[in-house]
Amino acid sequence: MMRELNRPQGHELQHGAATRRDEQETAMKVRNSLRSLKQRHRDCRVVRRKGRVYVINKTQKKFKARQG
Repeated sequence: MMRELNRPQGHELQHGAATRRDEQETAMKVRNSLRSLKQRHRDCRVVRRKGRVYVINKTQKKFKARQG
């Protein structure tokens, strides 16, 4: 019971400390070539931001990738 009391709750986590769920939601594949990754879903788009090439998908967030 003492362990449960000492564990930080979700709102008590330190700034910048990511939970396992946050890491899974924001996971992005990093590949040398995005040609095959842009064909994984019909809504995938290739965009260029700040000199990097990304594959984004606004309907299925799990299809994210960055080149390099």
